[in-house]
Amino acid sequence: MTKPLAVIVGAGSGLSASVARALAPDYDLLLTARTGARMADVAEETGADTIQMDASDAEGVAELFAGLAQTPRVVMYNPSARVRGPLTELDPAEVRHAIDVTAFGAFLVGQAAAKRMLDADPDASGKRGTILFTGASAGVKGFPQSAPFAMGKFAQRGLAQSMSRELHPQGIHVAWVNIDGGIRNEARPERVDAPGEDRMLDPDAIAQTYLHLINQHRSAWSEEVAVRPWVERF
Repeated sequence: MTKPLAVIVGAGSGLSASVARALAPDYDLLLTARTGARMADVAEETGADTIQMDASDAEGVAELFAGLAQTPRVVMYNPSARVRGPLTELDPAEVRHAIDVTAFGAFLVGQAAAKRMLDADPDASGKRGTILFTGASAGVKGFPQSAPFAMGKFAQRGLAQSMSRELHPQGIHVAWVNIDGGIRNEARPERVDAPGEDRMLDPDAIAQTYLHLINQHRSAWSEEVAVRPWVERF
């Protein structure tokens, strides 16, 4: 039998790669990113197909989802863009780009995914699919010199809340995941001199939370989940 399809938008070497590896045994994978180089290693490891696409390009997103051979059962939106600096010194064009990637792209992908899923027959449990957005603590609290990221993530969080209320009754699970802490990666390893272990988020551990959301029973769907390291100050 053909495996169900999972689409990861904004694939790279970090969290999205961990989610791809976690899904690979049970799903056919399609990875998208603006550059093919970002996806090459994880695609080779998981056997995923890849497509280069700018998630904030309305025509590109529409063409991607319209051209899928099968309706995706899982869609993950991972892209975001940041512009740092004092509010009075921010470049409006750069701010608009950051919001386009973080918020408008999330809308485009969420809309296109929902259209395909609503046209599909539900599975035996009555579910049509899962749409997940990778959020951040900036979607709950704004930080100084980071207004564009907060604007984008607050908008993304509101989008996910609205989508969940509209689409849950139609069999589509929508959730926003608040990544409330730094994710460990090769470019940002944990300090070896810091007391305690696992002071940063392990991307493979976060991926297990994504899997849990995908497999949740519809009688107890979560619309928002926060993951943070055990040493994080609330």
